[in-house]
Amino acid sequence: MNDYSLITLEILAVIVGLGALMVDLWIPASARRALGYGTAAALGCLLAFAAGSLSPQAGLGFHNTFVVDDLARYFKTFFLFGAFVVVLMTVDFAPKIGSGLSEFYALVCFALVGMLFAASANDLVMLFVSLELITVTFYVLNSFQRGRIASLEAGIKYLILGAVASGFMVFGIALVFGSANSTNFGVIASRQAELAHSTVFLTGLLLVLVGLGFKIAAFPFQAWAPDVYQGSPAPATAFLAVGSKAAGFVLLVRLVTQAVPQIAAEWNRLLVVMAAGTIAYGSLCALPQRNLKRLMGYSSIANAGYLLLGVVAMSTSGSTAVLYYLGGYFFTVLAAFTVICAIAEHVEGDDIANLAGLGQRSPFLAAALSIAFVSLAGIPPMVGFFGKVLLLRAVFEGAAAHPSFYLLLAVAVVGVVLSLYYYFGVIRSIYWGANPSSLAPISTSLGTKVALAACIGGIVFLGVAPNSLLKIADQAVQPKSATAAAQHAAAH
Repeated sequence: MNDYSLITLEILAVIVGLGALMVDLWIPASARRALGYGTAAALGCLLAFAAGSLSPQAGLGFHNTFVVDDLARYFKTFFLFGAFVVVLMTVDFAPKIGSGLSEFYALVCFALVGMLFAASANDLVMLFVSLELITVTFYVLNSFQRGRIASLEAGIKYLILGAVASGFMVFGIALVFGSANSTNFGVIASRQAELAHSTVFLTGLLLVLVGLGFKIAAFPFQAWAPDVYQGSPAPATAFLAVGSKAAGFVLLVRLVTQAVPQIAAEWNRLLVVMAAGTIAYGSLCALPQRNLKRLMGYSSIANAGYLLLGVVAMSTSGSTAVLYYLGGYFFTVLAAFTVICAIAEHVEGDDIANLAGLGQRSPFLAAALSIAFVSLAGIPPMVGFFGKVLLLRAVFEGAAAHPSFYLLLAVAVVGVVLSLYYYFGVIRSIYWGANPSSLAPISTSLGTKVALAACIGGIVFLGVAPNSLLKIADQAVQPKSATAAAQHAAAH
């Protein structure tokens, strides 16, 4: 199979990004809105291509550093959907961004390319390169509102802390290569018994986990998230919340389940502490928050902790739960940020109190935001409820062999209870907040309606009929011939 046929989606995504830049040279300023819809339409076509039978077949390429399997296809589909919705919400948010809209659309596409490569990474070098493409792109996206000090501050903070995390990761990869003489997941997996006694290898692996911990905003590497979420443009925050986090988790799942499953099992207590600390930090710090985007930052940290439950479980059911929860998380967070973008021109600031009266000004937007937060809180029949049940069940199944799991379960349950307070505080403000100074209706564009309809449909449908996504997620985490072949070829 031709290697380049495996990266068809990545090549097409690059073309869409470059196309947005080129078309902008010949269209008048009044057509910028049409450019956004055109970019979204192109990404929609890529989404249909990825979900259809014409998507690249399973295979290996580029000296076994790149693999296309069901796990890669699963994440690539959601990455494309996320980029599609983010571009649509940017159209409504455009007045807040000002100039450079075509560059913003292009950067979203380039970040998407990094995520697509991350989904197929089968080598530590590919892992690093794909994450750096994502991270460098977000350095610019987070600080894109150059007229706002908060946006510039968010970009600088993400730049500095991201560079530190990248430094840890690249040093860790160097140590892994020095001890294993390879960075390929297949080779590393075949030599686990030997490498498990190498201090240099274990140190390198730990440093790689530090870098991934930063990407998913896990304790104790989560400090950047609230400030960056609050200061960044809302569309950039949305893509960072779903895309960057999911990219980090697909790489973590591949590393833990395919490259070093035996060593990861021995690090069980470390992962338990990380998961419990992430849930506790995110949940407790979210309680007093009054800024909506900052609240979403702490919510993102807490949700990273819940996702780590599936990683801690070290089982097929745990990995399936991670994929299912991430699928629902995509729809939920994108719905919330689509509403935030839609009301940006009609509400002063991001304070939760400013949402008062939204139920009267736009019942549709109010209902969409409420459904999103109900799902994040884990209330049935939304997708968030079933996702949390799957994660908790995966940990409970292993609790008999690992007593520390019971403490982790207790922390997770307390975190869920605490989340009811801060999520429903937003809903209370929407419908029962103090009377606002203005009750002028908020109009909703067609693009926003399409994006919200898709997200709400996903939240409700996947909660009522979870098997539709659960079967796909379970299939994606099963050992496949492509991955097995990659490890066999790399080992020999």
